[in-house]
Amino acid sequence: MTQNVPRVLHDMQPTIADNTAVPAGVVWRLAEAGRQLDANVLNLPPGTVVEAHAEPDLDVLMVVVAGSATMDTEDGARPLLPGAVVWLPRGSTRGFTIGTDGLTYLTVHGRRPGMQIRGAGGVRRT
Repeated sequence: MTQNVPRVLHDMQPTIADNTAVPAGVVWRLAEAGRQLDANVLNLPPGTVVEAHAEPDLDVLMVVVAGSATMDTEDGARPLLPGAVVWLPRGSTRGFTIGTDGLTYLTVHGRRPGMQIRGAGGVRRT
């Protein structure tokens, strides 16, 4: 198959139909060679708490597919329901409390560069 041809990569319908029947963790991951994006579908069980944290380097787009959660931000709590499209700007602090029906969501962001060894002052070593 030619790499630069649009194609369907994953069917989320079974997860949308019953996310409680899907194991916790990564449901799907974008793994195509030569991509410029990273994307994941994750499923978290009811009652999970994701402590407040910040992504220092990348903006992240999050799309709620199934379930619910409360997102805690510096501006207060925000309910997340299926269909919510959430922008998580780099450097922003957020935490999540997953609802009684779990949470399944898609994240998309620019691809992280490969791990690099850097010397003092951030200078890359080869």
